[in-house]
This record gives sequence, structure tokens and C-alpha cells, in this order.
Amino acid sequence: MPLYHKLGDFPQKRHTQFEKPNGGFYYEQLFGTEGFHGHSSLSYHVHRPTQVKEIINSYSVEPKIAIGKNIKSLLFKGFELKPENDFLDSRKAMMVNKDCIIGLAAPKESLRNYFYKNADADEMLFIHKGKGKLRTMLGNIPFEYGDYLIIPRGIIYQIEFETAENRLFYVESYSPFYTPKRYKNQSGQHLEHSPFCERDFILPNELETHDEKGDFLIKIKKEGMIHEVVYATHPFDVVGWDGYNFPYGFSIHNFEPITGRVHQPPPVHQTFETATFVVCSFCPRLYDYHPKAIPAPYNHSNIDSDEVLYYVDGDFMSRNNIEQGHITLHPKGIPHGPAPGAMERSIGHKETQELAVMVDTFRPLMVTEEAMGLDDGQYYKSWTEE
Repeated sequence: MPLYHKLGDFPQKRHTQFEKPNGGFYYEQLFGTEGFHGHSSLSYHVHRPTQVKEIINSYSVEPKIAIGKNIKSLLFKGFELKPENDFLDSRKAMMVNKDCIIGLAAPKESLRNYFYKNADADEMLFIHKGKGKLRTMLGNIPFEYGDYLIIPRGIIYQIEFETAENRLFYVESYSPFYTPKRYKNQSGQHLEHSPFCERDFILPNELETHDEKGDFLIKIKKEGMIHEVVYATHPFDVVGWDGYNFPYGFSIHNFEPITGRVHQPPPVHQTFETATFVVCSFCPRLYDYHPKAIPAPYNHSNIDSDEVLYYVDGDFMSRNNIEQGHITLHPKGIPHGPAPGAMERSIGHKETQELAVMVDTFRPLMVTEEAMGLDDGQYYKSWTEE
């Protein structure tokens, strides 16, 4: 994200000596993306962040594919996913391609017994149910219902829940998350027509600095594997940092919808983008105000994208029998649109209270066995008139 942030103490000049009050030096680490070209931050550690004591275990977490080449529209009943205690165990991949993993999680307990790092992908966690704190090596971020948490690859984190019932929708992306280019000027500042601005971001605060030696387990995800690595010092030992590469939060409730006289296309709802997919937020908004407007979306062909919709809350006007936590997949190659009767029902309505997250991928998605265990089995026929 092109926004400068800093926490704690650091030297005035990069790559220079930074002495500890009682002697010795802090250890500088460049935390960057896309080699040395992308966004980066410089952090300063009490101990060298390189001290691996042991790699005790490695195991595969690659999703098992049920449908490799899909043409069927599908609906998954997300809230039927059984909760699990452990944060990582609760994460279940629903759809995957070479660019991303889209999944659900229902963790019952906080992640406290180990630390986690995704070495392959930036993560977007959407908080559907739950409240707590994301704890990271670069500071902590409080979260609640409706928050997106963007966690760049390589960030070491734990997550604490104040709640026992937690439901998350997540995306792991092999390219970085950015806010859309058309919302920003050439320097990266959000423009006046952007549906959100820098004031809306929830930045890391409450920097934890642990000067501890011992055995600290970090589970590192890399190439479909989890590697259990024991480090000699606490990973949250940063005394200060500054830069542009860090985790942050954004509430879907702070997205200000763009409306018009006639129905606006999905890009007006765009919230994040990567090189390979986009993320949109459908929020409560006024409907179109042309006297002949049809508020329901028009039928459209998915030729270039697979469309995933995660339904969060409210009245989903364009579909029938949709509930919280449902996920629909509309694959590229066939058109889709409002359910029978939805277009006619929408005429004359002035507003919607729907809340949903959409992910449009530019390459087709494969469907996992975990997802098919939540499949309703009938959705692809739901446009047929009786």
C-alpha cells in the first residue's frame, strides 16, 4: 500500500549503526516485495532474525481437487463448515488456481501456541463473525465484524479472538494486494472520487518488543507445505520500523458505494486488486434513480473471469434462497444473472441493505473436495423457469 507508516525507534539514516542503550547493536532487516523493487519496510530487531535452531516437521497442506475443469455454477453453504480449535487446521480451501486460494475458516481458539508465516502469498482475511486482535512483528491491529485484514507475505503473526464463534472468508494471493490504480494519483494518494481514503485504513499500532531467548515455533507455509521451524529468539523483537510494506485493516462498512441513474457495473464496487484477480465490496446503497431503472443486475457473460460471491448480510435482491455464509461460483464460459423473478421484483425499490464480498479471477478456478462437501447440488439449475 503506498502509505508511509512508522512505529517505535530507528536511526535517522538507513543502513547505519543503531546502538542499544546498554551496548551492542540492533539488527536491521529489509522486509520487501518483488525483489528490491516493490514496497518495503526496514525493521530493527533486538536479536538477529536468522537464528534457526531446528526444522522439526514438514507436511503437505495442498488442497485436494474434486473438479479440475469446471463449467457448472455452484453454491456452497459456508456456515455448514464445522468449526475447529486450531487456526490453521480450521482453514479450508474451497477454490484454487495458479494465482490464488479462496477459502473459509471457523477457528474456535486463538493462535497462541505458535507463530505463522505465509512465505508464498499475501493474505486477505475477511472477518464475518468474530472480534479480536491481529498480532504481528510490525505491530497489532484490532479487528471486528466486517473488517478486511491485508497481511503481506512473510509477515509473522498470531491472531487472538475475544469470541468463540468466528467465521472468516480468506484469499491467499501469489501477487500483492493493492487498492485500485484508478482511485489514485501518480503519487499513490487516493483521489476525491475514490470510495474510500487513507483515513479509513486501520494501521498497525501497539508494537510489541520481546527480548526473549528459547524455542519459538513458527509454522511457515511454502509451496503447499507447512514447515515447523524452531527459532532461538522471540519473533516479535522489533524495537522500531518504517516503510510502506506492512499489514493493515479496512472495514467494509467504510466503503462508500458509487451509484448512478442506471445500474452500475461491478467495477464500481472494486476494493482491492492484484495482477490476477479483483476484490469488490457490495454494500448498502441507494438504487438507480432513472425513472425506468431496473435495480437488479443485468445478465452478463463470464467470458474472462470466474466470479465468486461471498454473502455476508442483508437482503440479496438478485438471488433467491441466499443466506449468510453462502458462496456462489459463476464460472467463465456461460452467462449468469438475476434469478427468475428477481428483475421484476426489483423494479420500484429504492435501496438495498446487502453486504457481500466478490472475487473475480482472471483464470479458471478448480473446486476442492472440501467445497463439494458444502455444495447444495442444485444451484446450476436455479435459472430454469418452472
